[in-house]
Amino acid sequence: MIRSPMATVTDVDLAPDPSRVLAKPFIPGLEDVGPTGSRAGAVVSRLMRLAEDELARILEDLTARFSTRHRDLLSEFEHNAERVLPLIDAPENISRERLLVIGAYFTHEYSIEGAALANPSIVPHPVQDRPGALRFIMSVRCIGEGHRSAIGFRTGTISRDGGVEVDIPSHYVTHAIGEPWQHSRRVLHARLDHLGYDFDEISQLLLLLPPTFDNSDLNAALAEFSDTSQVLTSEISQQARDLSHWSYQVHFKEESEISERVLWPHAPPEYHGMEDARFVRFTQESGDTSYLATYTAFDRNNISVQLLQTTDFRSFTSSPVAGSAAVGKGLAIFPRTIDGCFAALTRSDRESNGIAFSEDLHHWESSVQIQFPREPWELVQLGNCGPPIEIAEGWLVLMHGVGPMRTYAIGALLLDLDDPTTVIGHTRTPILEADEVHREGYVPNVVYSCGALVHAGTLVLPFGYADQRIGVATMQVSDLLSAMES
Repeated sequence: MIRSPMATVTDVDLAPDPSRVLAKPFIPGLEDVGPTGSRAGAVVSRLMRLAEDELARILEDLTARFSTRHRDLLSEFEHNAERVLPLIDAPENISRERLLVIGAYFTHEYSIEGAALANPSIVPHPVQDRPGALRFIMSVRCIGEGHRSAIGFRTGTISRDGGVEVDIPSHYVTHAIGEPWQHSRRVLHARLDHLGYDFDEISQLLLLLPPTFDNSDLNAALAEFSDTSQVLTSEISQQARDLSHWSYQVHFKEESEISERVLWPHAPPEYHGMEDARFVRFTQESGDTSYLATYTAFDRNNISVQLLQTTDFRSFTSSPVAGSAAVGKGLAIFPRTIDGCFAALTRSDRESNGIAFSEDLHHWESSVQIQFPREPWELVQLGNCGPPIEIAEGWLVLMHGVGPMRTYAIGALLLDLDDPTTVIGHTRTPILEADEVHREGYVPNVVYSCGALVHAGTLVLPFGYADQRIGVATMQVSDLLSAMES
């Protein structure tokens, strides 16, 4: 399936499943294309004229056709009706049956994997209960109608001898509604500075905010800030309010399975997609662990970087990342601090691999380039394939190169443990690339990963191919190191 001089490509082959669908709100007239303007009032008026026996027939038909596709279909109907009715001149005292039917007319199914499944990353599961084996969680990029991307999950196990099994995911899919979360003063400062505002102007607002603040802190600061007579006060205030919508938290129901949970676009910069999450299990200096991920937020015109944080894959926070080293795609955080600083791989110049450092995970100001395109298979650009992996010999980095005909292939680097800006070794030729048969798909000629791990001396590398499906390759770490040149 995939060409590799040293890897074993397992029989894991994850295909997109178009039957995994979200029940999403639907407002007639506000589709992504065509004439705009809600027709909700007219639709509800027509629904109010339906006889009670007709309502019962419609609801019975809907239940028969759709209840097996959703964990709690009637709750979805009720929720969507309650979101729509307050926005129009709706009658009072609507029966529950009519309420549910109204909700059904304002609901549609969205196939989160209708187009493709790609770009996985993999981390150890928070719960380890199988001696000798390693349970894992794999994040996946789900691509649906309109090329809109969301972040989904799979679970599985790596055996003692390196065998990989991926669990069958739940048939149900669920997402959670975002709620306000905390903001970073340094990110706000960087954002306003990037937009060209004068420091004397923005400093008056920044001095009113603590390093980490919530919406109530921001509102209090803006109220005081607005009392000044500066010309740009209202404009700066609006930019701060806009940025406050970029941070949010979501909580999934405890009874939901991990494979059911989908992180759906919520903040303005990610309206059209949450792409290529690079997850890492991060160990703090205290020894406590959590999970971090950076991902590309896409609003149809611009890309930016957001940071996910979780401890249990049930509750997540998302917040923006700023700084010149965090522009573009491909920020991947190291699994621990180095000399008290957070570190990350970056491709801030859009074509070479570098290392960036940060005091707080949110602001990455500068980077040191460590690898430039040199080999024929990487002359277009380089990038990382997820966070570095700490082994005794150094930081193992999986990277990708882009060559002629926009072909992607995967290679590797080894960085010094104490100084990751020092490259100890690298592969001169790819360790993984698509063959002539399996290069076909949504985006041809691509082999790409967002994160691997090592278990019992075996590198487990999940990869997307042709931006269509996901496979898993394994190889001995010792073989990979032997193939590197100084």
